Amino acid sequence: MNKWWKEGVAYQIYVRSFKDTNGDGVGDLKGIIEKLDYLKDLGIDIVYLNPINKSPNDDNGYDISDYYDIMDEFGGMHDFELLIEELHKRGMKIIMDMVINHTSDEHPWFVESRKSKDNPYRDYYIWHPGKNGGPPNNWGSFFGGSAWELDDTTGEYYLHIFSKKMPDLNWRNPKLREEIKDMIRFWMEKGVDGFRFDAINHLEKNFDFPDAEIKNGQIYGDFIKHVQNLPKVHDYIKEIRRDVFNRDYHVLIGETGGISYHNAYIYTGLDRQELDMTFHFDMHSVGRGENDWERKRIDLVKDIKEKMSGWQLRDEGQGWCPLFYSNHDTTRTVSRLGNDSRYHRESATMLATLQLTQKGTPFIYYGDEIGMTNAWDYKLEDYRDVAVFNKYKDFVETGLVSEEDYLKGLHYMSRDNSRTPMQWNDDKNAGFSEAEPWIRVNTNYKTINVESQLKDENSILNYYKKLIQIRKNNKELIYGDFIEINREHDEIYSYIRRMEDSAFLVIVNFFDKNPEFILPGDIKLNDVKLVLSNYECDDADNIKKIKLRPYEARVYRVRLLTC
Repeated sequence: MNKWWKEGVAYQIYVRSFKDTNGDGVGDLKGIIEKLDYLKDLGIDIVYLNPINKSPNDDNGYDISDYYDIMDEFGGMHDFELLIEELHKRGMKIIMDMVINHTSDEHPWFVESRKSKDNPYRDYYIWHPGKNGGPPNNWGSFFGGSAWELDDTTGEYYLHIFSKKMPDLNWRNPKLREEIKDMIRFWMEKGVDGFRFDAINHLEKNFDFPDAEIKNGQIYGDFIKHVQNLPKVHDYIKEIRRDVFNRDYHVLIGETGGISYHNAYIYTGLDRQELDMTFHFDMHSVGRGENDWERKRIDLVKDIKEKMSGWQLRDEGQGWCPLFYSNHDTTRTVSRLGNDSRYHRESATMLATLQLTQKGTPFIYYGDEIGMTNAWDYKLEDYRDVAVFNKYKDFVETGLVSEEDYLKGLHYMSRDNSRTPMQWNDDKNAGFSEAEPWIRVNTNYKTINVESQLKDENSILNYYKKLIQIRKNNKELIYGDFIEINREHDEIYSYIRRMEDSAFLVIVNFFDKNPEFILPGDIKLNDVKLVLSNYECDDADNIKKIKLRPYEARVYRVRLLTC
C-alpha cells in the first residue's frame, strides 16, 4: 500500500547542533526554518527532529520535564507552529521524537511521586523498598552505574535504566497511559505528521526484579533481558495504535534495540497493528573489535549483506523498514563504514548509493550529505554525553581500562561524534553560531562544509541531490523487488531493483581494492544505461565484466529480460 512515509526521503536533525540564530551557541527551531529551502533543494520530504520538549538536558532532551512545551534553548511554541506551517507550505512533513519510557526527574509527575508513598503520582514510576539494606537487584544502567537510585524522602529506590535523572515510567498504570495518549493527541492537533518513540521496547519491565546474570566480569550483569522486548510491551503499543493512531495517516515509528530483520515482524507485521517501522541497531557496531578502542575489518558478507539484504528480502507482510546508517546514538557513517581520509568522497557517495537505492524509507542524518566525520582530535573535556563521564568512573577510575584506551574508544564509538555542529561554511564556528557552540566544532569544517560543496559539481552533496532525484522519479527504487546478485562476493555488493521488466542494477565496491564485477550468466539485460556513478565512466562499458575502482558505485537503468 502506497504511503507518504514510504515514498519520502527523510532528514534527521539533531536540533541543538543544526543552526543557531539567537547567538547562545545552541541550535534552535528558527535555525531549521532558515534552512528549509536548503533541505527542499536537497530533495527532502520529511524532517525528523530529535526531542524538542522542555528539558533540563541531562541527556540532551531525552529527559523531558514538560511534554506540552518547547525546550527554552530551541524557542517557543510559536516557533514550532511556524516551523510546521513553513514545512507544510513546502509540501514537507514533520516527525517528532517523543520519549515515553521515562521522564526527567524534574517533571511535575516525578516531583509529586517522590513526595510520599501514598502520593497520587507515586505509581506513575517504579519504586521499590530495596532488599538487604541495598538496591532491589544488581541491574545496571545503560549510561553506567546502578539502575536504582535511593531517594531520601521516602527511603525507597526508583528505577532508571538510563541516567539517574531519567526515572522510568510505570506503564502498568492505566492513568499514566491515558496521560501519554492525551499528550500525543495534543501534538497531532498541532499538525505533527508522525512520531518516533524513543526506547519504546523498554516500556515493560520484569516486576519480579530478579538479579541479572554476571558474565565476563560485568559489574552489573546481563540486565537487558529484564527490561527489553518483554511480551506486555506489545499490549501497550497496540493500545496506542488503536486509541490514537487510528486515522491511517500518521506514521508510528519505534526505536527497538535488540531487534533485527529476523524478528522485527513482532512489531511491524501488518497483522500486528503496532508499529509502521522500527529503528534498529544493525549498523551500530559494525567494524568494532572486542573492545571499544579496537577495530576489525568489516566482513562485507556477514556484517553488511547479511543485515542489509535481510531487511530487503523480508515479505511485505512483515512490515516496512527505515534505511539509516547513522543517527544521534551512533557515529558518523563515513567514519564507521567507509574511509574518511584517503577515499572520503568515494566512500561517502558509495554508502549514499546503497542507502538511496534500497527498499525502505531513507533517513539521512544531518551532515551525512556532506560527509561529516568523527571528531578524531577530541579530548576528554570536549565531550558532552553524560554516558562518557559515567562510564569513565566505571572503567578508568576503577583501573579496568587505561585513559588512553578509553579516549581512543570514544574517538571510535562516542555518540558525540554524530552531534558536532553542522558545517555550513568555513567561517567562524562553521557558520553554525556566532557564539561558542555547546559542543566543539569538528576541526575539518574548513574543507568539509555545505558552501564549498554547493559550488563543486562533483561534491558529495551534489551526488546526494542527483541520487535523491533518481529515487523520487523511479518507483522501482521505492516499491520494486530486491534481487541480490553475487551474494558471496566479499568486496562487491550488487543487486537489481525491479518492477515488472523495468529495473535498476546497482553495483558498489565496498572497499579500496580493484575487484572485478561479473554479471551472472542467468541474468539477461537490455537497454542498459548508466544513470549515475561516483567516478567518470564510459556508458559503453561492458556491463558483463567491470573492473571497479576503490569505493566505486554505479547505478544502471536496465530492462530485465531473465533472472
